[in-house]
Amino acid sequence: MNLYQRFETAFRKAGQGAALLCPENDDITYAQLDAAVQRMAGALLARGVGVGDRVLVQAPKTPQTVALYLACLKIGAVYAPINTAYTAPEVAYFLADAEPALFVASDDSQDAGEVPVETLDAAGGGSLAELAAVSSLVEATTPRDDGDLAALIYTSGTTGRAKGAMLSHGNLASNAATLCDFWGWRGDDVLLHALPIFHVHGLFVALHCAFLTGTPMIFLPNFDVRAVLRELARATVLMGVPTFYTRLLAQPDFDASACAAMRLFISGSAPLAAQTFAEFEERTGQRILERYGMSETAMIASNPLHGERVANTVGFALPEVDVRIADADGRPLPQGQVGGIEVRGPNVFAGYWRMPEKTAAEFRADGFFVTGDLGEMDADGRLAIVGRSKDLVISGGYNVYPKEVEALLDAMPGVVESAVIGVPHADFGEAVVAVVVAEDGFEVPQVDAFLKGRLARYKQPKRTVRVAELPRNAMGKVQKQALREQFRDIMANSVAKGE
Repeated sequence: MNLYQRFETAFRKAGQGAALLCPENDDITYAQLDAAVQRMAGALLARGVGVGDRVLVQAPKTPQTVALYLACLKIGAVYAPINTAYTAPEVAYFLADAEPALFVASDDSQDAGEVPVETLDAAGGGSLAELAAVSSLVEATTPRDDGDLAALIYTSGTTGRAKGAMLSHGNLASNAATLCDFWGWRGDDVLLHALPIFHVHGLFVALHCAFLTGTPMIFLPNFDVRAVLRELARATVLMGVPTFYTRLLAQPDFDASACAAMRLFISGSAPLAAQTFAEFEERTGQRILERYGMSETAMIASNPLHGERVANTVGFALPEVDVRIADADGRPLPQGQVGGIEVRGPNVFAGYWRMPEKTAAEFRADGFFVTGDLGEMDADGRLAIVGRSKDLVISGGYNVYPKEVEALLDAMPGVVESAVIGVPHADFGEAVVAVVVAEDGFEVPQVDAFLKGRLARYKQPKRTVRVAELPRNAMGKVQKQALREQFRDIMANSVAKGE
């Protein structure tokens, strides 16, 4: 069925119970949220959005944006969120690729060509909010099958061309139900939500657990460590990226008493350092639950709610999800051997939007999806991620694909060639570092000025290093591992310096 029908049932059962607890604005009940979704659905229909149409969204995190997502589900449209940090040239690609029936932005400054534009701003206003306020309520939810497309989640490719992962109503519903059960979601749980909602973690994993159970969430516009620390007293669950936990640990008043009401801390989107895991337990008496997922699959594996949570592992495959470690040809490897992580299950996406050849290349004949991550599995079935193929950098929970950054750097006047790598960073997990070979007269500070406005801020290098030449193997391929080793400590004092 339509995923929103599942939510709708919980919303109406919850009625006047709190849905979104907004510290700086009025709280919103589930009855009010359901009504807001119906009005937003009316606005979408008034703008000509129909079943299967894409709605491209680059809007701030607000209750109105949540209502927009749910309204897309309700009328059978396809929700396609993109990072709010993307620049105009980056957004232009998504407009061309998704061919949306509507583009929803924070303002109307983006040139969207012939695509209709509506706005939702950080204050909860904007033209779409105004249209929803005067639109008729849409009570009927459009029937959808489990296999029908619900969302298009863009994930960058190593060639620099973003790929749209097609997630169905069934993919999202099955994963949400599994997580609620696996993490023991309770009727008295209160989720502390400080994640962005253009990303699988905040949009699907966090929102869906609360919506499927009709439980409240404390809805913060972003992660502010002091705000999170204040709200822990009335929350029971926090989902975050490792950066959340390193920043909490940096607060002198963060201790066991500060999180006495909490039952569960969950971490994902980037590897959690064993040091952070150990320090968190020592400080609070609680062990962070680390899990593993990706845009194409939502959640794949998780450490257990009850049982041993082991640092540097992501736990066990979720129920109904098959995970194997395989060689380059998809042959399963013995326990303890490192290989490619492959996954199959009801959570796995249908393929990449309008990329049939790429889709075919990433699926085995027996239905397993090749994640591109490297891992190993012990005799008990516990999974550990040991590396990432294709040199992906994960900074603050966001994926940065070096090829995209390198393509811009190589086009920069004075740059002969470049290599982009990830190095350890105490706060963000990894930091983007650019290593460039340049002509005489080139100055490193020019890089920041050149990339500003061309690339989202989180993708821009935190440090640029100039070298005489890049290390290569006998085949001429740049040896990024050598660069990572050479510059491993370049950001060692970054937090102290405020970088």
